[in-house]
Amino acid sequence: MRDDKLLTRIGGLLRQAEGTDNEHEAEAFMAAAQRLATAASIDLAMARAHDPAARKAAAPITRQIEIGKAGKRGLRTYVQLFVQIAQANDVTCDVASNSTFVIAYGFETDIDACEALYTSLVIQMVAASDAYLKSGAYKGETARQMVTKTAGYRRRRVVEEKALSPITARLNFQSAFAARIGTRLRAARDEQQRETVRIETESGPARSVSSAVALRDKQLEIKDFYRSESKARGTWRASSATAGYSSAARQAGDRAGRRARIGADREFGAPRGALES
Repeated sequence: MRDDKLLTRIGGLLRQAEGTDNEHEAEAFMAAAQRLATAASIDLAMARAHDPAARKAAAPITRQIEIGKAGKRGLRTYVQLFVQIAQANDVTCDVASNSTFVIAYGFETDIDACEALYTSLVIQMVAASDAYLKSGAYKGETARQMVTKTAGYRRRRVVEEKALSPITARLNFQSAFAARIGTRLRAARDEQQRETVRIETESGPARSVSSAVALRDKQLEIKDFYRSESKARGTWRASSATAGYSSAARQAGDRAGRRARIGADREFGAPRGALES
């Protein structure tokens, strides 16, 4: 069941994050948005643990989320961002082989929260990588890349150091940005879960089922649901072996991920549109 009140509250926190020029305030609003999503997830788990009617009313679902059009470069980093957000919100994902869409498995409120966060953050990620490329900071840097060498009938793969190209710089930047966002969101989630446990401990043994147990049961239910519903083959990887690796671009992307505001960009109002790279 879709929780529009929850999405409205999360959206309000995202807009507050965007509206401040204070980096610490933006960080606080970002963390608050993730903690709110986590608190709602805990409430759902507790309700389902204690009320059979709530368990019947809310069950795991699948939802296909469009990422971008086939053939566009960089979709893999867009997927990586969504997957990082999903991992902080009890959502499991399958990824299309061409990274054009993901299939999310989880509870509707959790998937809604993931989409709200992704819609804000993917725009920031692209804008930050654009600014990085325009600054020219990547020029003069190098990237390590796996290449195939042929000598007669013999072929071997070696690592070469090459000048950092704009596309390789962008992909490394965005990959590190996504990883940093995942770290931040998981930290906020863990903080909220610890706070819930603290309140339970101080309140005494009033509940027959703790939040930790309810969340564990919920996660196991999602895991079982995924196993029964997923038709995926193989394992998705955030980067390919032939993609160049640049520590300089990744450091820049990590810094941008630390500064990112979990806030909606008013120029992009669509909540679920596919984005091109």
